[in-house]
Amino acid sequence: MKCYPQVYVMNSLEAVETYCEAFGAEVTFAIKNAAGTAYEHCELSVGGEPILAAAEAAEPYAKPYDVSVIHRLKWQTITFNAFELGSREAVKNALDILSEA
Repeated sequence: MKCYPQVYVMNSLEAVETYCEAFGAEVTFAIKNAAGTAYEHCELSVGGEPILAAAEAAEPYAKPYDVSVIHRLKWQTITFNAFELGSREAVKNALDILSEA
């Protein structure tokens, strides 16, 4: 069995572009909201294998939070379990891109 995470993020269109660049992924299934401004559901794959699903964070979760509070309370905002990226360079590339986003 293979599992992959579903993440709920603000600015889901931009986030999905970043994830695609970081992991060399492509969008293989997507449903946008009626305005076309956010993903209600989006699936990303690498080499035909799903790696991540993403959707726009809904209220009340989309409210901006003070990062110092998040760190102090040790809230986990996202976890990536990335397996079989192929090489150390691929892992470093993904980390570099996601660190800048």
